[in-house]
Formats: sequence, structure tokens, C-alpha cells
Amino acid sequence: MTNPFEDLSTLQINKLCELLGVHIYKFSENQEILPTIKNENIIAIILDGYAQIINIEYNGNEIIVEELFKDSVFGTNISATNSESCQIIAKENTQVLVIDYERLINPNNLKHNYYNTFLRNLFDIINTKYKKTNERVKILEKKQIREKLLEYFEIENKRSRFNYVYLQSSFRDLADYLGINRSAMFRELKHLKEEKLIEIKDRRITLLYK
Repeated sequence: MTNPFEDLSTLQINKLCELLGVHIYKFSENQEILPTIKNENIIAIILDGYAQIINIEYNGNEIIVEELFKDSVFGTNISATNSESCQIIAKENTQVLVIDYERLINPNNLKHNYYNTFLRNLFDIINTKYKKTNERVKILEKKQIREKLLEYFEIENKRSRFNYVYLQSSFRDLADYLGINRSAMFRELKHLKEEKLIEIKDRRITLLYK
């Protein structure tokens, strides 16, 4: 993923922050991030930490809509946060930079080279974000748990080009991300291990069929 401040000097970053009137907020683990985002037109960047956009269903089940790592971009118009059942939760201490959308798209900003560089980086990140969303849809379209897991492994394998997948979060989060029952997922992982299709050590899943 592109760093939103790639190719910018510290001086240019400071000028950019002043130009855009950014605000930086800190959130503790398990704290809700920007609960007013549904009513505010903003763009936000994860400067440090890890968060999740979670949809809480009527029965209390949680589905991870999106994972937000360092340099991830989210906002009112580019993330699935419109539903009242959606929350953005810090999974560890997390620092977030917030920009008012109207200030971001002010045409007067275009005269600054550092702004144009930042905007290019931002679009690159958003394009990657939409690509991952399409990959997620492809996974969720699969009917069987095994199919969902194997599709997920295939996508991650192509991304990393290694014969293993390293989970950045927990197996519980993986089940929530794939929208499947956790116990059923663990049973299927056990079957895949018994069939010698995968090997699991901690959060590293080696793909033996590759």
C-alpha cells in the first residue's frame, strides 16, 4: 500500500497539514473511532495502529466490513459507514488524521506541488481499497466455507507471491471477515490440515497444494 505522504519532505508534509487544516486524534484499544463520521464529510488516514469497520447484525453477530492498517484511508463517502449498525473500532492504540472533504477538494490547492503529490498517493490508496473490496465480494459469493477459505488463500497468495498466508489479525477476525461461523471455520481448517492441503503454525498458514 502506498504511504499517503510518499515523496514528500517533512517540510512539505507540515505545509500540507496547514493547508488542509488537519486534525489528529488518538484512540485507545476497543474505543470507537469517530462515531460522528456518518454525519460528517471527512477523509481519514490511519497514521498508526489498527482498526476495523464492523457491522453488528440484529442477532449480535459481528462482521468485519473492512480492516484498517497503518496508511489505510477511510471516510464518509468511501467506506461502508452509513448504516447505524456500523462502528469503527480501534483494535489497539490508534492514531487517526482527519481532513474535511470540502477543504481537501478546494481547487486552489492545485497550485501546490506537494498537494498534487499527496492527492496522487491518496487516489492510489483508494484504488487499492476498491480492488480489495472486489476481492472480498468474490470470496463472499462462494457458497461453502471451504470455498471461501481457499479463495481467500488464493487471493493472499497472489498478493504476497509466497506459498503461505500470514494473518495480520486473529483467526476469529478471519471468520468475521469471511462472514462465516467461527466453529465451522475451525472444523474446515482442521479438515484441510488432515488432507495435507495446509499447515498452520501460529498465524502462518502454509499452502501445501501450491
